[in-house]
Amino acid sequence: MSDGPDPEHQRPEGVTDATVEAIGKLSAALDHVEDARGHLYAFHRLMGSAESTLEEADAMLRDAGHQDLADALDRDVLGGNPLPGRWSFQMVEEFDDGYYARAAAIHQRALDELVGGRRHVFEAEMKELRRTHGRRGHEATPDEVEG
Repeated sequence: MSDGPDPEHQRPEGVTDATVEAIGKLSAALDHVEDARGHLYAFHRLMGSAESTLEEADAMLRDAGHQDLADALDRDVLGGNPLPGRWSFQMVEEFDDGYYARAAAIHQRALDELVGGRRHVFEAEMKELRRTHGRRGHEATPDEVEG
């Protein structure tokens, strides 16, 4: 049992510090894109909930005798596009198929071409620099944790 990162997180021979740092930065950027994607999906879910709640409000307005307001809600809001020509599911699909797919593909290409497909090499090296070898809670891998 070694006291270091597992082989899938070790820098391949001949890979420079500059390359590892560049891929680390690219991975961090993709993390931000992933976060943005999550917010877009949250927006999509919230818009769906909003539409359902607006439908309930429409029915309640009608039941309370406020036909003009309910008619305005039906005409001007319910079923409407949050962005021109798009409901939120279309926004998600366009983002996933466009920007997100391109960014993820470049990230994967960089991993494949520059570090043999290994992920988180930069982070694994950072962990090695910061952890205290032999100290409980600072193990390199889950296999080193005592039961």
